[in-house]
Amino acid sequence: MKNKFSIDIDNSINSGQVFLWEKDGTDWYGINGQDILKINKNGVIKSIINSKTDFFRKNDNMEEIIKSISKDETVKKAVKEYEGLRLFRQDPFQCVISFIISSNSNIQKIKSSLEKITKKFGKKVKIQNKEFFLFPEPEKIAKATINEIKSCGVGYRAPFIKEAAKMVVLKKIDFEYLKKCDYYEAKKNICLVPGIGNKVADCIMLFSLNKLESFPLDTWMIKILEKYYSKEFKIETKTITQKQYELLHEKIVNYFGPYCGYAQQYLFKMEREKNDKKWL
Repeated sequence: MKNKFSIDIDNSINSGQVFLWEKDGTDWYGINGQDILKINKNGVIKSIINSKTDFFRKNDNMEEIIKSISKDETVKKAVKEYEGLRLFRQDPFQCVISFIISSNSNIQKIKSSLEKITKKFGKKVKIQNKEFFLFPEPEKIAKATINEIKSCGVGYRAPFIKEAAKMVVLKKIDFEYLKKCDYYEAKKNICLVPGIGNKVADCIMLFSLNKLESFPLDTWMIKILEKYYSKEFKIETKTITQKQYELLHEKIVNYFGPYCGYAQQYLFKMEREKNDKKWL
């Protein structure tokens, strides 16, 4: 196994966690809130505003995490195949908006809508003759009209996006508090935002709020559980109620352990690649 700091940049970016990233030659450029990150082929990350970012979660003990989640041959295969896949620590507000938009959508559409939002509401910056738009501040989106937000191709999600921004501005959603509190308290708070249900909340908590026991259950993950884990997790209905989601999550944590979010990411990556699905 590679050492715990070894990161597979391409596979980590192309795993459904982030959307505002593009590759130029061997370098990746990505928007992370009010920052632009540049990652070279060796995994060296540079912030344009020189912020100390732990985007790669380098303090995660990967040896311990992989040992903890490797409960069966399926997840062991996924870990071996995508060794170096890492979870990111994203800007929480950008993550919230990204995953509200992700509901009933696909990666290409999400990316397109987010790019339109950054161009319409974000600040333009230039780096080495390349033009970027930072992710908008919550205040900017909170003041926008529903039609202005709708013009970014987000459809029925426009009021949810505006309300999420307002709640952040008014401190009804406090990201620093959510990072510190436990999984259940964070989820209860995040789900107060219109347009955020169980799956979207779990994505936000896993990718930006340090809740590694989050296990987003979308249609892909339900199919994966049915395909590989029918004995461990019996899913008898096509749609999952709130209570069923909670019970299933409890069983998943009991099975994969406190780092089950990593298990989800490996399994999700493996299955989508098997089906030749597009990433960024």
